[in-house]
Amino acid sequence: QVQLVESGGGLVQSGGSLRLSCAASGSIFSILRMGWYRQVPGKQRELVADITSDGRTNYADSVKGRFTVSRDNAKNTAHLQMNSLQPEDTAVYTCVLDYKPALSTLRQRYWGQGTQVTVSP
Repeated sequence: QVQLVESGGGLVQSGGSLRLSCAASGSIFSILRMGWYRQVPGKQRELVADITSDGRTNYADSVKGRFTVSRDNAKNTAHLQMNSLQPEDTAVYTCVLDYKPALSTLRQRYWGQGTQVTVSP
């Protein structure tokens, strides 16, 4: 009974910016963590950025200083502001949600569908 709606992907020129959004809905008691992973063919999936329930953030070394992850708790939504984009950032970006379901003590993980980000030279 959980949904993740991802938006904001697309095509941008080198040096440009995009903002990804991920909105969670459904039978969620509390959100523990939201963030994004990315993957390109021939490479392993990697964590880009995430944000925990207490506001703590993590970033891949390759995006530090360029990307900013934030949250809107009232809307169960996270945002990833991506600035100074480079062709090396081209990948499928997938939102991840760690949460506790309503009426449950279990900690669960849910993945979004993913969105393509393409940065042209």
